[in-house]
Amino acid sequence: MGRLVYGPGTTNAGMEIDDRTLAHVQIVMLAKLRRGESFSFTYTPVPSSGEGRTVVWVHPSQFLSFKYNGSRMPAINREWVEELMATANSVAGLHIVPELPANVQREPSILGP
Repeated sequence: MGRLVYGPGTTNAGMEIDDRTLAHVQIVMLAKLRRGESFSFTYTPVPSSGEGRTVVWVHPSQFLSFKYNGSRMPAINREWVEELMATANSVAGLHIVPELPANVQREPSILGP
């Protein structure tokens, strides 16, 4: 499990996200921030963690760190990155959607892609 740390300083525990998912989220977040775009990010941990949904406002001037458990970069699924980017550009903001197998299309949502 990797960790996305946000906010001032390093005292924030951040959010635990598996390395593969975190790598894809990192690509989307850094692309948005490179363009100077702010966005919301909604994270829902596994129910067994006992934690509820977290929503953070991500801004280019905000501290953001991606910490990985493993040392190797996972293979990147371009279609998944595009799906995550579509959520980041929607009114609901970036949220993690499951990676779908090749040739499977996601049903459209009323909140956007």
